[in-house]
Parts: sequence; C-alpha cells; structure tokens
Amino acid sequence: MAKVLPLIFLLVVAAIGFANGNEVGVYKLRRGDFSIKFTNYGATILSVILPDKNGKLGNIVLSFPSIDDFRNDTTYFGNIVGRVANRIRGGQFGIDGVFYKLAPNDGRNLLHGGKKGFRDVIRNVESYVKDNHITFIHDSFDGEQGFPGDLQVSVTYMFIETNKLEVKMEAKSINKPTPVNLAQHSYWNLDGHSSGDILSHKIKLFASSITLVDTELIPTGEIVPVAGTPFNFSTPREIGSQIKSVVGRYDINYVVDDTGSDHLKKVAEVTGRTSGRKMELWSNQPGVQFYTVNQLKDMKVKEGVVYKEYAGLCLETQGFPDSVNHPNFPSQIVKPRESYKHVMVYRFTVHHSD
Repeated sequence: MAKVLPLIFLLVVAAIGFANGNEVGVYKLRRGDFSIKFTNYGATILSVILPDKNGKLGNIVLSFPSIDDFRNDTTYFGNIVGRVANRIRGGQFGIDGVFYKLAPNDGRNLLHGGKKGFRDVIRNVESYVKDNHITFIHDSFDGEQGFPGDLQVSVTYMFIETNKLEVKMEAKSINKPTPVNLAQHSYWNLDGHSSGDILSHKIKLFASSITLVDTELIPTGEIVPVAGTPFNFSTPREIGSQIKSVVGRYDINYVVDDTGSDHLKKVAEVTGRTSGRKMELWSNQPGVQFYTVNQLKDMKVKEGVVYKEYAGLCLETQGFPDSVNHPNFPSQIVKPRESYKHVMVYRFTVHHSD
C-alpha cells in the first residue's frame, strides 16, 4: 500500500552568499518530511531526506560532508554532468567535416565532459520562487574543454504535484553546432545512504535493449535485446540476483522502450527492501545508464560512514553514449538557435507491504 508524502511545502535557502560568480551556496527545498539539499557547485544534489515505512527519516543519496570534498572528485556524486555525459571514444569527433580533439580524462576517452566539466561549474541563480522552483544557469564558452560553440545552460529543480521532483536541463546553442548530453548523476540507496549495499533493492527497467560496449565501456554501435540475459529487468527482481554473472557488473546504457506517446516515458521503478521506499522515474531521453557503483573502495565520509562497492545505484537518463561517433544512434547535435531539453521526473512513495 503506497502512502503519498505530505503536501505542505516550504523552500528554505541557506546560502554562503547568494550565488554570483564565484560564490558557492547551499540550498534546501522542503515539503513536510520530504526535503532536498543541493548546491550551485555543479547544480549538485547533496541529500534527499524521506521517511521510511516506519516514519523514520533518512538520506537516500550518497554525498560528501562538505562542498570542498567535491572539488577534483571523480565520483560525480549528485552532479549535473556535461557538456556531454558518459564517454566519447578517443576524446574526438567531427561535425560537418570539422574535427574536434578533446582532452581525455578516462584513459584515452572522454568521460562526463572532461577533466573540468559541468560538475565543477559554480552556477548563478537565475530565478527562485519560494513555493515552486530554483534555476541554476551557466554560459559555457566556445572551446570549453574543447567543445565548439557558446552554449547557454540551465538546470531547474521543481516540486510538482504532491510527491514528485522534476529536474529540467536545458541548453541553447548560440553560434556553432555542438553535442549536448546532460545527465543527473545521483547515487541512490533507498534504504539509506549508510545502510550498506543496494543488492537487495528490487528494480524494474522499462527497456528491452542495451547498447553493447567494448572493454573500455565504449558502445560498439550494436543494439542488442536483454531477453535471456542478466541485463533483463523487465520484471522486478533484486539487483544482486545475477550481478556476478555480469562481467564488470552493471554499467551499461539501456534503450528506453518507445511507448509511442508524446508524454514522458517511464524508465524505472526501484524499491528498497528494508525501508519500503519506492522511487519511480520518467524521462524524455532515449537512454538510461544503469550503474551499480562498482568502483567505490572503502570511501570514508562523515559520521563514520564508509561507502563500499555497490553502496548506491545510478539511473542517468541520457542520449546514447558516444553518439557523436555512431550515425545510427539518436543525434545529440544542437545547431545554432536550436535548443536541447532534458526532463526527468521522480515520484517517491512508501510501501508498507508487498
């Protein structure tokens, strides 16, 4: 039985100076027992507090104890990543006969926009409406991390209806065609960020195929069905039920099923085994990276908490990885005076019984 979260909404901003240029702020949105804390440093989600089935409040995203811990970190905890999320083979691509060479930061490949991608951008606050939303903006310059063209970028966090969070990422190309693929990179553990691993979480993915990858996690260009493989989550099952059968564990782009509707497509449902918390996700993007946080090794954070392997899961809705080098993938190129719009909606409920 699902219990809808409380209706009362209050937005509180606790900022280290209102963001203007180089100032970093910490902001809090609150709706009854549902609260979210984030910062203009990378438009990052710092915490999501929700009650469990017993009414106990807990943070369900992995994070660091201070903003300084995010600087030069490579986990991407809660960041908005870009200008192009995920990987670009060899850190290079061409558009209309013009070749662009980027600076690789993941072996020979580019990951999440480069060494200093959007995760390290201190954004300005464009608008703030007490009962509604907050919007962060950033002007990305021509040549930033090697990408062509000036790009105006905004990220809006907004509560909608009674228990939903919308994340809207938008970008407008000013003077050159450029690839754009933004992603929200929170690590979720619905039983609580300090509760251990997420292997007992049940997940359903509304995706019948994956984009096959090589040993560097770069797509080969092939799109293959998940039926009959450990990647198949078309019916809910525990994340850990077949994870040992997957080489490298789960870190793959799923092709979200096309419903033929103009509305957002349902991407995933995730339920915490002990907490009863449930998260549903919708998006307008063609793909979602399902990642089981395979690289964490005894990372010490505040209050004696240590994040280990599988401490969280990521569901990064996105365009397909390395699409700039695969003509058969949906294009991520945004031409001058065109716009990019990426919408995600999370719905949170609490289930007291199966």
